[in-house]
Amino acid sequence: MITNVERRKAELHDPRSFDHVGRDVGAKGFVAGQVLAELAEHDDRIVAAAADLKYVTQLAVFEANHPDRFFQFGISERNMISAAAGLATTGLIPYVSTFASFSAILAYENIRTDLAYPGLKVRILATHAGIAMGYFGTSHHATEDIAALRAVANLLILSPADAAATESLLRATVNHDGPIYFRLGRGREDDVYVDGLRAPQAPGAPTVVAEGTDLLLVATGLMVGYATRAARLLAHRGVSATVLDVHTLKPFDAGAVARHAARHQAVVAVEEHNVLGGLGSMTIEALAAAGVGVPVFTHGLRDEYALIGPPSHLYRYYGLDPEGIAAVGLRALSAGHPGGVALWTDNDRRSVMRALGVGA
Repeated sequence: MITNVERRKAELHDPRSFDHVGRDVGAKGFVAGQVLAELAEHDDRIVAAAADLKYVTQLAVFEANHPDRFFQFGISERNMISAAAGLATTGLIPYVSTFASFSAILAYENIRTDLAYPGLKVRILATHAGIAMGYFGTSHHATEDIAALRAVANLLILSPADAAATESLLRATVNHDGPIYFRLGRGREDDVYVDGLRAPQAPGAPTVVAEGTDLLLVATGLMVGYATRAARLLAHRGVSATVLDVHTLKPFDAGAVARHAARHQAVVAVEEHNVLGGLGSMTIEALAAAGVGVPVFTHGLRDEYALIGPPSHLYRYYGLDPEGIAAVGLRALSAGHPGGVALWTDNDRRSVMRALGVGA
């Protein structure tokens, strides 16, 4: 373990950047900078880069420990990713970080053509995925990245649920032969892998976080912690729910998801993403291919752009907080039809707005 990390953090030029207008207060889940700094102590191939976001992504911790192996590209995300491809051709393993909206969406073509097509060892740390950027608006939201990137051949897509899973998957994939897209949140995810529950040790089959018999909640990233809390709420209402952490979005273990689904009455796929093309679509495809007739309900953004507001308010509005997920889970069990419809309604959204003191 690096002993000077905390001391060097205090010496950063602008420590307040870790707390940009309150956005990243308590962002203890941003462990990549520290983990990579430690790995780089024993692996000269590891380098890191940022696109004007070294503080908010906390890659500044890596720079503090390895200043000669850190590259600052400024607001030039596409250039950073293509330059990382060049670095990878020399035998280095670049870890480049920026918001998910600026990597998966803005630099989609660079990921596809410069990284995935030649199969280069570049790792993209795509932070603030989904609607985590809240009040920065649609240009900074990334609710299409799963759908877009799952169609890119040769690309490993990982979506860790918490800091422990992030660290574990970072360590496990250093030598992965090809590019990796890490879909990360804003560092404020619930601690999922606690009390003896072991974080995923490598990409692969989804992890059972909570075991139940009635309802299957399939989730990824931030939503795993929220789904776990929703399962506890459901238990108080007499519903036994399984929570499945899909930390590996590609390659997607469709068989495992189908097997888990087959022993439940209904499935709810929860994602901080458009319901088209993401985890929900993947779950439906998995069950269809396996001939499993359990109804699947997708729960996320309904093919729309998110409103602008604090992330915590947006999660409530879209029913992506624990209470909203629990409500959708109850409705899924009593729906009486094969799924395919939104169970979080406009009335639910209006109720949230009233509770927040917004609108009628």
